[in-house]
Amino acid sequence: MGKNPGFTSAKLDLFFRSFLDIDGFKSADDSLNGIQVDNDGGEISKIAFAVDANLETIERAAASGSGLLFVHHGIFWGKPVAVNGIMRRRVKALLDANICLYGVHLPLDQHPELGNNAALARLLGLESVEPFGEYHGKKLGFKGVFPKPTSIDEAARKIAFEGRAPNGVYPFGKDENLSCAVVSGGAASNSLDAISEGVDLFISGEMGHSVYSYCLEAGLNMIAGGHHSTEVWGPREVMRKCAQELSIAVEFIDVPTGL
Repeated sequence: MGKNPGFTSAKLDLFFRSFLDIDGFKSADDSLNGIQVDNDGGEISKIAFAVDANLETIERAAASGSGLLFVHHGIFWGKPVAVNGIMRRRVKALLDANICLYGVHLPLDQHPELGNNAALARLLGLESVEPFGEYHGKKLGFKGVFPKPTSIDEAARKIAFEGRAPNGVYPFGKDENLSCAVVSGGAASNSLDAISEGVDLFISGEMGHSVYSYCLEAGLNMIAGGHHSTEVWGPREVMRKCAQELSIAVEFIDVPTGL
């Protein structure tokens, strides 16, 4: 099957839609979820996975021989844009390499098993996990309890991708955390939900100036793990699913932003 998979972008689109709630996020997500730039309809024998569809990622996917690039952050976000300058170079690189660009934003954050936040909850070892962090009527993150008291530094080590240090650690509360909530990426505002729900530790990709003092005064511990670093997990989970269930060649392309 790996030598002659017979996968096209249309077939892979159906596969991704079989477990990712792409249609369910049409009103909540500005991203154009699904196929953003198609290939010529030919067979795809390898899929590359990444966080961002920047030019370096596209060029590395082309060099790897991938026919589809699955990303969390695509290139189209809710409104028409001119295909010139940077956008033209990205689209041209995709077309020249005959790569289908497939973007999945909020449906990948939210997925209860393969999503960024579900993966973070597993890395932390959280138990009694339940949805957390409402955004446009949908809860994207998760909260739960640690099996044993856990320090903020230990939690930061557990979620570090490739051992990368978090962007910020804010020990404003307890020395040992009993509960934790996670919402990946740019979700600093969900720290207010963590405060209202009595959570000990909140983890997102970024800290926000507007909520910093609230976290400090409420005694909420927070980790800003990095927008990129907290969102490598969903693409990698989908990558594993594709490798296991489709027996197709896969590759993760890591282009960290440091943010």
